[in-house]
Amino acid sequence: MLGTIVNTGAILIGGLLGLMFGQALPEKMKKTVIQGIGLAVLLIGISMAIQTKNTLIVIASLVLGGIIGEIIDIELRLQQFGQSLESRLSKNGRGGDFTKAFVTTSLIYCVGAMAIMGALESGLTGHNTILYAKSMLDGITAIVFASSMGIGVLASAIPVFAYQGLLTVTAGLLEGVLSSQIINEMGATGGLLIVGIGLNILEIKEIKVGNLLPGLFLAIPIAMLFTRLHLGM
Repeated sequence: MLGTIVNTGAILIGGLLGLMFGQALPEKMKKTVIQGIGLAVLLIGISMAIQTKNTLIVIASLVLGGIIGEIIDIELRLQQFGQSLESRLSKNGRGGDFTKAFVTTSLIYCVGAMAIMGALESGLTGHNTILYAKSMLDGITAIVFASSMGIGVLASAIPVFAYQGLLTVTAGLLEGVLSSQIINEMGATGGLLIVGIGLNILEIKEIKVGNLLPGLFLAIPIAMLFTRLHLGM
């Protein structure tokens, strides 16, 4: 859990620094930096997505995951959780800014190969190399996000701790089940979700990335099925 604890702390520290010194940055500069991060998020997502060895796995994972996500309405529940935190932590309450910051940064920090691979590495081997690298990236982006989006960024540390911590704790149970091919397809599926996040940040198209999250985990049984059937893996 050490890697997850460090990652959580980096987000909190970065977010606090952004809140403390973010006012010194002109709004135009913040907007430009956010757009730059949005483009970088797109690049990361695309580079992950193209690593797939079988696009049918990614498609099936996202379609089935989207159906489940819509039934559960994960996006709505994330927003409700963010609004609940907003009412408790934000006295000034800038409309939906808190919730938007919380949902956006939570998805950015939780969805992706580094979150998954880092948690698995930590749980299976006890090493935290990937999560330490992720902590540096998350801390830097938290400064920028908090300076422009507000205190909601700090609240994203909660799902990061819960999500990565759960993956780390349960990783031992998955030892011997997750092959490199399966992990690769999970990363590719997560990559497309990150592309969706990038589009949201750039305000090109609003995509309910939260409702597609189950696809990330459905990639495991679907990839296992394709492997057993020898369908392009």
